[in-house]
Order: sequence, then C-alpha cells, then structure tokens
Amino acid sequence: MATERDLYAVLGVERSASDAEIKRAFRRLAQQWHPDVNRDSGADLRFKEINQAYQVLSDAQRRQAYDMFGTVGDGADSGDFSGGFGSFSDIFDAFFGGTQAGTRRGHPLAGADLRYDLRITLEEAVKGVEKEIEFSVLGRCETCSGSGAKSGSEPVTCDQCGGRGEIRSTRRTMLGQMVNVTTCPKCQGEGKLITDPCETCRGDGRTERRKTLRVTIPAGIDEGHQIRLSNEGEVGPRGGPAGSLYVAVHVTPHPALRREGTELAYDADISIVQAALGTRITIPTIEGEEEVEIKSGTQPGTEIRLRGRGVPHLRRAGSRGDLHVFVNVVVPAKLSKRQRELLSEYAEETGESVAPNSGGLREKLGLG
Repeated sequence: MATERDLYAVLGVERSASDAEIKRAFRRLAQQWHPDVNRDSGADLRFKEINQAYQVLSDAQRRQAYDMFGTVGDGADSGDFSGGFGSFSDIFDAFFGGTQAGTRRGHPLAGADLRYDLRITLEEAVKGVEKEIEFSVLGRCETCSGSGAKSGSEPVTCDQCGGRGEIRSTRRTMLGQMVNVTTCPKCQGEGKLITDPCETCRGDGRTERRKTLRVTIPAGIDEGHQIRLSNEGEVGPRGGPAGSLYVAVHVTPHPALRREGTELAYDADISIVQAALGTRITIPTIEGEEEVEIKSGTQPGTEIRLRGRGVPHLRRAGSRGDLHVFVNVVVPAKLSKRQRELLSEYAEETGESVAPNSGGLREKLGLG
C-alpha cells in the first residue's frame, strides 16, 4: 500500500473520527469494493487498500503511532485483503453476527404456526359473525406435562454443549478474534437431553389432538384477510411455547351483489316501458329486500345510490360504504304482432322513421 496516501482519506473520515465512525466507513466501503460483489477491474486493489487502512486505524496503538509519525509501522503493509475476510459473507457475519446471532440458546423451541381456512358468506362478512372451528394440533403431552421425560425421571444437561445449547468456535480476523456460534447438534439447541423418554409422546412432549375454538370475525372483513390468534398454534417440543393460529378468511361471492372494498353494487334490469313511465322495483340488500323507485325517463346506466347500505370500514367505527344500483334497460329481442303495432304507432306519433331494414328504432326493437 502506498503509505504516502492518508489513511483517513482512504476511509473517507476525518482525523478526529471515532472508532464507531471508522468502523461504519469501513463497512460501507467493504460492501462496495469487496471482489465478491464488485467485478470491476481494480476492485481487489481498492479493497486491499481499504482493508489495510482499517487494520491500522482500528488498532489504538497503530493509530497513535500513525498520527504521531505519519507511518504505519512494521507489519502494517504486509497484510492483504484475503488475510482479513475471506469472503463478503465473512464481513457480514463479523459486523452483524451471522444468522445465528439473535437466536436463543438453551431454551425449548417454539411450536409451529398453523393456518386455518374459513369460508363465510358476504352477509357474514358485512355484519360480522362468530364461528366455531375445529382442527388438529400438537398439544402438550398430559402424561409428562410436556417435559418429554418418563415419570420419575428428568432431562439431563447435554454433555456436548454443557447446557448452553450452542457450540462456539473462535477464529482470528483483522478485527481480532471472532466467535462463531452454531446450534448444538446433539441437543438441537435445547441444552437438555432426554435419557428416559415418555412412553406416550416418545420424548417429544407433544401429542396430536383435536382442538375447538370460537373465532370472532369482525364486520367488514374481506377476502384474504387473516386473523392471528396468539398461542393457539402447536406447542413446542418438550415444553416449548406455542405458535400462533392464523385464520384465513374466504368470502363466498353473493349471487346478486358485487363487492368492491366497502362498496356494494347491483345490476337492475328493467324494461323500456318501466324506464319510460317509471316504476318501483325490489332489489336485494344485506339486510333483505328493499323497494327502489325508478323515475320516469330513466336512462340506461343510471346509478341509484343507497347511502350507508354497503360494507362497514374495518378501522373506522360507525362508517359504512354505499350500495350502488346500476339500471340496465333491456330491449326485447322478440315482439308479438300487437306489440309491434303499438310500437309502430308510438314511432309515428313521435315522427321517428322505422321503415323496414332502415335501422334505427325498428331494428333496435326487433321490428325489422
């Protein structure tokens, strides 16, 4: 490494930078220039320079000597980038502890989460409902109370990890000694061994059973929503805590109503006579059938809105969407002789041309 280049400049920090600032700078640059992730020409040399600068500035004695004499001292130029971290994953493990850094050791494993698929109607989704569900689950063994050990015996401390549930190995890196922690393969991280297993659960501490729960489905729930019930999943082996139960809700489509979020929609078919003269029709709602007025002269595609007759908002108590009635004027495809005569008289009265094969009203009304 060219010692005439300022090591602080290599890492992009001030000479007054703290140890934490130097470490953050190195981590950022290492992630950018490590040859495992940067294939540009010269990346390996750039990383070597960054690595060597960090070796000096992260060591209190070397940094003091460099600040005083402007030199790195004996041995500082001899290292290369492979001598500190062999791969990019080594850098990640050194700074973030690897995949095992946050796991608890010497404790029973937690049980698995479960999923239950529940189907409800649109009416139940709008109004809310309470449902009883039944499912299979691994529960705590009643014979051994979940310990996994035969009555009169107790689990013993694992002789491989000494009850810690983990195996530690030490390796030397440019940051000093790094400790690698892995799960004990003998006790699977629990720190205990069952020497005389329970005959009922065979040492697992769990047995399969049927479980019944009542689940409250809130008003306004929609397709694909999930309800999480803590501690209602499988219990962990040998006394481990229970997982969660996730109830996945599926809403059966309504035969007449369509849902879009908190809004409901209904397509109402009426005749041309009803559209022209006006009428009252019965439409379905969540609460039951209801009469709606169709005013005279209603045009195809007219929307009639029934406010507050849609779906409740899940997170806004007291707020509810609307029911939208879309009017569809149906033109008859076939007409009787008398109906043709009447419509022809109407056309003559209004001065509309309905000559044979001329299109217009005659063709639309099936009179051609």
